[in-house]
Amino acid sequence: MSVLLTEIENNVLIISLNRPEKHNALNTALTQALLDALKDAERDPQVTAIIVHGNGKSFCAGADTTEFSSLTPAASDQVLDRADLTTALHLSFSKIAKPIIAAVHGNALGGGAGLALACDLVVMAEDARFGYPELKHGIVAAVVLANLVRQLGQKKAFELVAMAEPVSGQRAFELDLVNRVCPAADVLGEARIFAEKLASWSPVAMATTKRTFYRAADLALEEALAVGRDANVMMRGFGKP
Repeated sequence: MSVLLTEIENNVLIISLNRPEKHNALNTALTQALLDALKDAERDPQVTAIIVHGNGKSFCAGADTTEFSSLTPAASDQVLDRADLTTALHLSFSKIAKPIIAAVHGNALGGGAGLALACDLVVMAEDARFGYPELKHGIVAAVVLANLVRQLGQKKAFELVAMAEPVSGQRAFELDLVNRVCPAADVLGEARIFAEKLASWSPVAMATTKRTFYRAADLALEEALAVGRDANVMMRGFGKP
């Protein structure tokens, strides 16, 4: 059985994490498959928006810790390769020019929480469990911290990782980590509404919007304005669709 499933409908690619018996925990195979699917979507002219969700009871329960026993200091190359793969996956979301929506239900923990926040927009079930429980297991929330701190701020972000207690989807919405909350049965449908709206825009304008947004997000004002100025000049050359 494939660890990842894909389908395209109305120019929206739906990527389904497919390890339901493991709550879609991210082992190496699933992490690589997801990264490959995102790269393929970037090149596919049929795809103008992307949804990421999980089959079964959860969105993603985080890293598959059963792999950790083989990733020892003695296997340093494997350890480095796995860390590089995780980092490449999280970076790819902001680099891909097409909008990506997370449709989150059940558990979104550790790497799964990080996966949701890496997406451009998040639709989450009211009763979802979102958080970073790594300290409970004697491990560290590492790569996932970069997006969390940027999106939440230091005090609340440190509380989430240091207390290691999940919050509900509703609480994640109140913390401005989520764009929409709804009953779990409606999550994928709500994500489709987002995706189909975004898929209807000019692909060039949408791609430039996303690229400009992420370039400007972490810059000082003067540099951010220069990025916006470059996009403005480019936009005037788009012509009418």
